Amino acid sequence: MKLLHAPTSPFVRKVMAVIRELGLADRVAIEFNPASPLQRDPALVEHNPLGKIPALILDDGITLFDSPVICEYLAATAGDAALFPPAGPARWAALTQQALGDGLLDAAIANRYETVMRPQELRWAGWTEAQLAKVRGALDRIEALAPSLPATPTIGTITLGCALGYLDFRYADLNWREGRPAAAAWFDAFDARPSMAETRPRERAA
Repeated sequence: MKLLHAPTSPFVRKVMAVIRELGLADRVAIEFNPASPLQRDPALVEHNPLGKIPALILDDGITLFDSPVICEYLAATAGDAALFPPAGPARWAALTQQALGDGLLDAAIANRYETVMRPQELRWAGWTEAQLAKVRGALDRIEALAPSLPATPTIGTITLGCALGYLDFRYADLNWREGRPAAAAWFDAFDARPSMAETRPRERAA
């Protein structure tokens, strides 16, 4: 298997953390792809017509995308029933937490595109505030959930951890920990897991 990857993508980080949690690192090759939202890469589009990462190319040439599908496939491949619990309340909780983390990331990345990639004279303050309102709402829900999050990692907690880590990486001035002590304490402990520590986002060396 081959994972098309960029070290700053939180959705790639989610897949990389799952790979480590499942002990599949020796079965997945990593190939860098910048996946610019402004310029389609023919090599990437060949595998994912959306031109997005992560994309997992299987040994038979089939490509899976994006992170929820890839992560569930990897868990099934490893025979794991912990990251994606079987049908029942624990499964729906984990999937809803994954959706919460992914939604936080969608809003944070949309705002980053607006404030970093769009020309200054075309930026829309109302859009920025709307996206950051989603981020703050997600953070408040994580604060409420933190005391009851399971000790055993699930796709939900991995996604929440990657979302909070992305805020540390790209939104340090947001100071998301302020007023959210439970979420902050949970994240500090969870982010120390080897699967998270080894996948923290970083700018790629030139």
